[in-house]
Amino acid sequence: MERERISSFLKKYTMVIVLVIVTMFFTWRTGGRMLLPQNVTNLISQNAYVFILATGMLLCILTGGNIDLSVGSVVCFTGAIGATFMVNYKINIVASILIMLATGLLVGIWQGFWIAYRRIPPFIVTLAGMLMFRGLSNIVLQGYTIAPLPEGYLALFNNYIIDFFHGSNINITCILFGVIMTAVYIFATFRGRKSKIKKGYTVSALSSDIIKCIIIGGVILVFSWRLAQYKGLPNILLWVLIIVLIYAYITSKTTIGRHFYAVGGNEKAAELSGINTNRVYFIAYANMGLLVAVAAMVTIARLNSANPTAGDSYEMDAIGSCFIGGASAYGGSGTIPGVIVGATLMGVINLGMSIMGVDANWQKVVKGIVLLAAIIFDVESKKRTK
Repeated sequence: MERERISSFLKKYTMVIVLVIVTMFFTWRTGGRMLLPQNVTNLISQNAYVFILATGMLLCILTGGNIDLSVGSVVCFTGAIGATFMVNYKINIVASILIMLATGLLVGIWQGFWIAYRRIPPFIVTLAGMLMFRGLSNIVLQGYTIAPLPEGYLALFNNYIIDFFHGSNINITCILFGVIMTAVYIFATFRGRKSKIKKGYTVSALSSDIIKCIIIGGVILVFSWRLAQYKGLPNILLWVLIIVLIYAYITSKTTIGRHFYAVGGNEKAAELSGINTNRVYFIAYANMGLLVAVAAMVTIARLNSANPTAGDSYEMDAIGSCFIGGASAYGGSGTIPGVIVGATLMGVINLGMSIMGVDANWQKVVKGIVLLAAIIFDVESKKRTK
């Protein structure tokens, strides 16, 4: 019985364990530079777009292993439009942001219509979108880079939350934020456990939840401590956190969230049970377009420009993060926390190899191997279950 519990725990938290091991490995190989406060901050800023895109990509994958190949091109296209309005036409920052959000949403609606209501395979629709919007990006930019962006716009994403307690060598606000987040996580974990017991659901062993809280809480506290030693909480972390929390709630606590899992698990059965499957597909891809716009806003702010190569291979990072984070290649399973773990693992691998001076081509090889290993693990697990 105890062996089964340990096996279940290891299977459930495989990627978390892998993330810890990989982080420790790169910390060792880089002589501790991996966990320098500035590098921890860079891990967030350089991978913010991955967290955002992977969150949206999960909803597409849940519907049956479907993906969106166009996200990188749409990031470039949306960013190009936003930069053009802000820099060339001197349009107000708020208005430009709304235009970018509307552009991304319209792209998502366009692709969602063909996928959901005309039943053209998502692979074909988004492959066409990848080509179309990369071309439109170059048309908008006319092959040039638009820069620099307004300071007010850059401040929304690139600045840091001020330390309200004015710590001398450490950002006390950042430390307090980490403590609060840890407390909230522990409270939510045990409140959820109590609710499940009350409803008669099966719950994991108490020791398992305690260990999980110790590990996750410890990671949050160490993470906030390292950030506090640099400049504190970056604005972009709050943007990512808000998006992650919203979509974690949607996928786990709402009816439409359950519909995504139902359609991916068995579309025919879901349809017979009264679920509007066309609507589910449409929402998944329209939502993807909206989050692509947010990722575009983040991307052009980090680069302080919009250029014709922006967003290149972003779709691969987002898709890889989902599958590495435990999303099934067949659809119907996967979680937002898992996706975040997958995206973080990808970011740690990128940052660690960059610090070590590993050639960019070898970095792609390693990421490909990690992705393939995650898919093989998923497929083999499904076979053993059957």
